Amino acid sequence: MAALSAWFWNERFWLPHNVTWADLENPAPGVEYPKAGHLFTALPLALGIFVVRILFERFIASPCARSLHIHQGVGRRAQPNAVLEKVFTSITKNPDSRHLDGLSKQLDWEVRKVQRWFRHRRNQDKPSTHTKFCESMWRFTFYLCIFTYGFQFLWQSPWMWDTRHCWYGYPYQAMTSGLYHYYVTELAFYWSLMFSQFTDIKRKDFLIMFIHHLATVSLISFSYVNNMARVGSLVLCVHDASDFLLEAAKMANYAKYQRLCDILFIVFSVAFFITRLVIYPIWVLNSTMFESWAIVGPYPSWWLFNVLLLVLQVLHIIWSYLIARIAIKAILRGKVCNDVRSDIESSSEDESASPTEGFKTSPHPSKGENGTNGHCASAKARAQNHNSW
Repeated sequence: MAALSAWFWNERFWLPHNVTWADLENPAPGVEYPKAGHLFTALPLALGIFVVRILFERFIASPCARSLHIHQGVGRRAQPNAVLEKVFTSITKNPDSRHLDGLSKQLDWEVRKVQRWFRHRRNQDKPSTHTKFCESMWRFTFYLCIFTYGFQFLWQSPWMWDTRHCWYGYPYQAMTSGLYHYYVTELAFYWSLMFSQFTDIKRKDFLIMFIHHLATVSLISFSYVNNMARVGSLVLCVHDASDFLLEAAKMANYAKYQRLCDILFIVFSVAFFITRLVIYPIWVLNSTMFESWAIVGPYPSWWLFNVLLLVLQVLHIIWSYLIARIAIKAILRGKVCNDVRSDIESSSEDESASPTEGFKTSPHPSKGENGTNGHCASAKARAQNHNSW
């Protein structure tokens, strides 16, 4: 195990030339450098955030939803049937015509009745509008609070005004309490999202979002350990800037305030374009690629992080194109078009939704609703992920 750890944390990969882990072990009195052990604090904090989320949704968000006449609805449930349930859980949730014909003959049901059973069965486990409103309200509250804290902290930090301070003296840069709290809280939040995936109702994009959260946790952790936390804080703040606007638009959609939803979605779109297509490349990528090259010089993990940041920029461009298509339709038609994620199918008869459902910028990327516009489906919220640092 020690050999595996030594191989993984090879200082020739993670640190600049002529720097070793031993050099970072004994800082001057009163100075603290990042250590991998610091990140274990995020695990109990993640559990605390998860508990706070449950309490928030139950005692704050749920009453707010009811005050907006968003009630816990009980959808139509599929009638118990052992044969169909076995097919649904073990073979397919969307039987083709061959399966439908076979089941129709086996049960002596009409094909349309079998189709209806599968539709009701698929929909019965999906979250209600009330549940999705509560989740969006929790995310809105967290994103707004963490962005406010991060922006206030960075406002007082020299590297916000001159990004070369991200690299002066690197990697011998002290970890301040404000930066530590910002980083660990963000890390804990994404850990909590991973926890909640196993307790929330399972969705079709479970694996995709799990990989996204895992990648985000890994990038935050690795950037902390090799003391790229200064530039990492800039990446986090840029990605947090638009997330709360998206969640606000989704809440307006659930409450059926369509005009407010459209306005918030347009504002979100503008904020997304500015932060991801202007500020991120000009402010962050310029620093990580050119200023760091001039001040510190390249080394193996430097190449890795810059490649990942460039991949993220490519995703920003793709997401921005998809968001722009919906925003333009919203302006021209006066209503944001529908979008699809995995929560409610287009065949569901219960509710309609706007494309705010399909985006979760945090790559935050939250929930998607039923819709009919297939071109919007690919624009789902993986822009959160977007939060992949």
